[in-house]
Amino acid sequence: MNTMLKSAQGVTPKQLLTISAMAERTGLSPATLRMWEQRHGFPVPHRLDSGHRRYLESDVEAVERVVRRREAGVRLDVAIADAMADPDPGGLSVYAELRRTHPHLPVQRLHKRTLLALTWAIEDEFCAKAERALLFGGFQKERYYAAAQPRWQELAVISRAAFAFADFPELAHPQIDTSGPRPGPVLVPLPPEEPMAREWAVVCDSFELPAALTAWELPGQLGVPDRERVFESMLTVDPHAVRDAARTCARVAHRAGAEAAASALLELADPPRPGAADLASVSAMLSRVLAYVDRYGAA
Repeated sequence: MNTMLKSAQGVTPKQLLTISAMAERTGLSPATLRMWEQRHGFPVPHRLDSGHRRYLESDVEAVERVVRRREAGVRLDVAIADAMADPDPGGLSVYAELRRTHPHLPVQRLHKRTLLALTWAIEDEFCAKAERALLFGGFQKERYYAAAQPRWQELAVISRAAFAFADFPELAHPQIDTSGPRPGPVLVPLPPEEPMAREWAVVCDSFELPAALTAWELPGQLGVPDRERVFESMLTVDPHAVRDAARTCARVAHRAGAEAAASALLELADPPRPGAADLASVSAMLSRVLAYVDRYGAA
């Protein structure tokens, strides 16, 4: 069995498309498809041992989504990032959901070191407020959560509920982290095919201090130093956008079997309470963000 067939399990050769067939189906030229792959890492073809490209039906659908977004005026790099962040339309992605429901939110390309500073600022301002809100954190890898575990055990204490998402070992039901000196957040294991498994997220759903930071790692960064990795990122304090991000996180946790997610979904079912978020709290958080980025975000 060749390399391509190993990576396309359950698909027969007749179901795979040549680049010419892909071009005909999507309306793009083969040269454009090769250029997108070279510059943006998308679409990712399967390769025959001869090196020839072959594509799946899901690749056609992903490219067509990008074409539609381009026709709507979205920049090519953003449209491709959206498609790659949510390759399975049935999957749940915080990044893709905010892009879909709040297209006005600005997208920034940020290094991981900057994302860390932003995340710490949001978390520390949340601790300072000591408000019992709903909190969600997407860590991608269990080792990244381990580095943040002391902070998140503190956050879990002052939250109504806290959830951490990463490639934790699969359990019958997600469990509260009890490995530290005090109970921590609910640990939600994510399989590799889950879109949120590839995302960075910290979502604080509260009235006084709503905040959501979500980011998706750009492809093609093998060999890049860890703190220099680049992410497509969104940061918002819009209560409605934060509520949508929190709902997505809660749905992922509920689908994974976390019992606490059911009550979180009930709390998040209604729109945010009328009125603006507390401007003093938001200003304090933004001031902390600037200080942290200046202190920790340097190369």
